[in-house]
Amino acid sequence: MFKFRTYQYATVVSIGLIVSGCKVPQLTSAKSTAVMPQSFGNSGDSTNTATMRWRDYFTDKNLADLIDTAIKNNQELNITLQEVEIAKNDIRMRRGALLPMVGVRAGTGVEKVGRYTSQGAGDASAEITPGELVPENLHDYMLGLNASWEVDIWNKLHNAKKAAVKRYLATIEGKNFVLTNLIAEVANSYYELQALDNQLEIVKQNIEIQKNALEIVKIQKEAARATELAVQKFQAEVLKTQSLEYDIRQNIKEAENRINFLLGRYPQAIARTSNNFLSTLPNSVSAGIPSQLLANRPDVKQAELELVAAKLDVKVARAEFYPSLDISAAVGFQAFKTSYLFKSPESILYSLAGDIAGPLINRNAIKAEFRSANARQIQALYNYERTLLNAYLEIVNQLSNIDNLQNSYSLKSQQVDALTKSIDVSNDLFKAARADYFEVLMTQRDALEAKLELVETKKAQLNATVNIYKQLGGGWK
Repeated sequence: MFKFRTYQYATVVSIGLIVSGCKVPQLTSAKSTAVMPQSFGNSGDSTNTATMRWRDYFTDKNLADLIDTAIKNNQELNITLQEVEIAKNDIRMRRGALLPMVGVRAGTGVEKVGRYTSQGAGDASAEITPGELVPENLHDYMLGLNASWEVDIWNKLHNAKKAAVKRYLATIEGKNFVLTNLIAEVANSYYELQALDNQLEIVKQNIEIQKNALEIVKIQKEAARATELAVQKFQAEVLKTQSLEYDIRQNIKEAENRINFLLGRYPQAIARTSNNFLSTLPNSVSAGIPSQLLANRPDVKQAELELVAAKLDVKVARAEFYPSLDISAAVGFQAFKTSYLFKSPESILYSLAGDIAGPLINRNAIKAEFRSANARQIQALYNYERTLLNAYLEIVNQLSNIDNLQNSYSLKSQQVDALTKSIDVSNDLFKAARADYFEVLMTQRDALEAKLELVETKKAQLNATVNIYKQLGGGWK
């Protein structure tokens, strides 16, 4: 009785020393102080284009087919899906840590101790002769179950599991963000391909105009109304535009293969309709209100979940300062002869033990991990605030871009109309010797550049509607 009480007192004193020796740091929780504006401008309408399915937003059938193929085959998206699976397995691992670890154990061995050891002397004192109950070479056979369990008294394991769940949800949002970007990349590349087709057609038409002008100059030279210099200048302009045609053809090939890469396939022709490109009207966009970004933008939701996981990591690291309680148990059979192995009750073994242990001296590693976890929490907070700010600014910039591109396209259209008319006027004046060849060349060059710029502006308009859809968080639902 005295020994048992002494053992109890020693246990209580040990626990008291462990707990009193642990000066646990205060738990700090990083909270965002950023205040988001109430609107993206003067409008406070909550209607949001991001709620539209991408099939309803992109109505071009060829484009929809390309996006469908990209979603099925894109390698980056498939890589991200495996990251989701990895995060899911981490949850299983963390959940398993909450349960007892049970294993089966089977073993055999042989032992021969020296006669002049404590065990050997004990055997010799009984004057045991070889071949009797305890042989000189003592075998050992064992078969049984063992179990160990860490009792989660400080919620360390539960918080680790919760952090794993949040990171799993974050990887899903990461996958959604990749999906949104993929749809936008395919759409932007498709519009670029359409723009290049139109630019190629414009260049071809301009080559014919320039060739006609070259023939007129040659006729006028024969009539002594123009010089060889004018002929060479017109010839050089034709060659320059023909060279531009091959540059555009190369750009078309690269744009096609960029789409093929996004679709995860080897080079092949891209089905498209480019005839009505300049008459394509950009989609109307409703930006909604900034607070909707918290629900619609996958990157914002991902950053928010990673912040929650980082806060849980701090709790896990803080729990390392406290003592842990481990329970172990075993049951099975053990004997020095196989014929005795399953003899009951003589060969039955069992054990049950519990121990509590905690850090007392030299806790630098635990302190370092706690400080690192706290730093990662603050880092996650800054990343969340940065992601939210970036999302807001992207939308504000894109809304402004859409308005300015609309005004720019209207003015460029008028410029193209004026320069197209000026080509015929300059040709007539040149034939009547009222304008020199330089004016004709500059008029043709200005008209070509204006037409190409008009196509670029239309492409920028369509890209802006794609980008605002992505930036509002559309496409992944």
